[in-house]
Amino acid sequence: MTERLVSVAVPVPALGLLTYRVPPDQAMPVPGARVVVPLGPRKLTGVAVGQVSAADVTFKLKDIIQVLDVGAFVPPDVVKLTQWVSDYYLAGPGATLAAALPPHGLTNKVDRFKTVRVVSLTAAGMVRLKPDATTENVTATEDVASGFSRTVTEHVASGFPVHQSLGEGGSRTVPALGAKQKQAMLLLNGAPHGLSAPDLAERGIAAATITRLKGLGYVAIRNDRVDRDPFEHAVGAHKPDGAGRPRALTSEQEAAMAHLAPLAAANAFHVALVHGVTGSGKTEVYLRLADAVRQRGRGVLMLVPEIALTPQVAALFRARFGAAVAIQHSGLSDGERHDQWHRIRRGDVDVVIGTRSAVFAPLANPGLIIVDEEHDTSYKQDETPRYHGRDVAIMRGKFANALVVIGSATPTLESYTNALAGRYSLVTLNRRVLDRPMAQVQVVNMREEIAAAGAEVVLSRALREAITTRLNEGQQSLILLNRRGFATSVLCRQCGASLECPNCSVTLTIHTDHGLPSRLVHRSLGEGGSAKREGWRARCHYCNFTKLVPKACEKCAAPYMERIGFGTERVEAEIRSAFPSARVARVDRDTVRRKGSLVEILEKVASRDIDVLIGTQMIAKGH
Repeated sequence: MTERLVSVAVPVPALGLLTYRVPPDQAMPVPGARVVVPLGPRKLTGVAVGQVSAADVTFKLKDIIQVLDVGAFVPPDVVKLTQWVSDYYLAGPGATLAAALPPHGLTNKVDRFKTVRVVSLTAAGMVRLKPDATTENVTATEDVASGFSRTVTEHVASGFPVHQSLGEGGSRTVPALGAKQKQAMLLLNGAPHGLSAPDLAERGIAAATITRLKGLGYVAIRNDRVDRDPFEHAVGAHKPDGAGRPRALTSEQEAAMAHLAPLAAANAFHVALVHGVTGSGKTEVYLRLADAVRQRGRGVLMLVPEIALTPQVAALFRARFGAAVAIQHSGLSDGERHDQWHRIRRGDVDVVIGTRSAVFAPLANPGLIIVDEEHDTSYKQDETPRYHGRDVAIMRGKFANALVVIGSATPTLESYTNALAGRYSLVTLNRRVLDRPMAQVQVVNMREEIAAAGAEVVLSRALREAITTRLNEGQQSLILLNRRGFATSVLCRQCGASLECPNCSVTLTIHTDHGLPSRLVHRSLGEGGSAKREGWRARCHYCNFTKLVPKACEKCAAPYMERIGFGTERVEAEIRSAFPSARVARVDRDTVRRKGSLVEILEKVASRDIDVLIGTQMIAKGH
């Protein structure tokens, strides 16, 4: 009997494909199925990539311990894409496949799902409802045969029919019921699919009433799985005006659609560069193309460079296409990413929006792949597996025979060269919607500002005047600075030593966890030991090492510690001091750690509850 061999990718960096023997008592895993394999003294969960000919193997092989999936847990086209990434970027195939899976996709951990108790009419109840229970977290094991979570079944037995009279006085075959019990039965009789315990509680039906009816055999209680919805914290309630209906196209947008729509309908691989100035309406073109592709039964994948752009883009697509939109990015919780990944894999959605990692989303039959702001360096993955999201998106489009649209107001040199050479189609949008004028740009020489106001100046006179004008006219201002923190570093004026990270050998950035009074803005961390104030911390932005700012130099013991440079925290303090009546907010990695905080701030900006928004590159695009 010929040995059955299979190559397996395991989640170990820089380790190539491994070959294992499939024992006779195990089914042959298909490409994309998960398998448990031995690796030295360990047992790891890997992904089967393909079969191997026994004639090519001359060494002794170990057996697969268990085949976890009958079908492909990872879609074959995603497996093919990860193999290309592994070969092209010299990354381990297991590490690349791990990036394409939901959290804990290659572990044997038991998943936890949020469930809702749902009560329905039946003749016998098989599950007991706790008197004080409404919702709870219950443990569910994964169905290893399919890769999906095993659903909880509803037990229904024959017996007393639910439509018998529940009128005043009851009936001869029904024991006398109390008023609340009758009310509960009438409510359930009008809800064929049942009512959840919270819904019953809102109607004044206590859990004890349902427990009593269950004991009499009039109701059954089942556990319905509920997918965690990330749109509550990742999109928000605010929707742009008219987001749910197509907008009138400009002449340039109509020309762009006339060029791109046939390419999308051809079901063939093609790349088009949309070179449109800021505000020219590229997003409306994306929405029209996505709608046309969806109507032909194919999926749409849209990549954005920053998590901060996901809320508004997802809100636009959600308003246009409803619930058939999923999001994928690292800002979601593990549970939300898990549920969104499985929704995509099941085919419940046909539009996926996310950052660079969403290029591996298990979207079936993608017909349109959009890479917005294709020039952005955020598409580059700087940790294993290293890859460029734009280039991987183009290769996925090639494997799927899809149209790939890359858009930018400032395209990269390589993309623009490919367009000029004819390898990409070039679509140009030179005019802004409604012929709005381009923004005026003014360059300020800060050396003149320092000469006029001193070395501590942060806000130039031109900037102060511009903000004052906007505030007087009831308009908003965005202030962008590509450095967070209060000061970029602190050094000793006597010996020149600076605070450095012991792990990364980079200077530490100075932070404070509270706003500064105006009297401390200009003399912060200056001579005299203002660095002694409690709350000043030096932090490494690479490994997150932190330490209190010392009172004196750690090398020469001189008390002359001086701050160098400034970040978004310092700008916020200056703005609050210069414009005390203005409503100011800051968006950077330090202020959006709490779940949903970014969406809350952006909603306040959209509703004009914020006058001045300060931030890093998170606010640089799309607002």
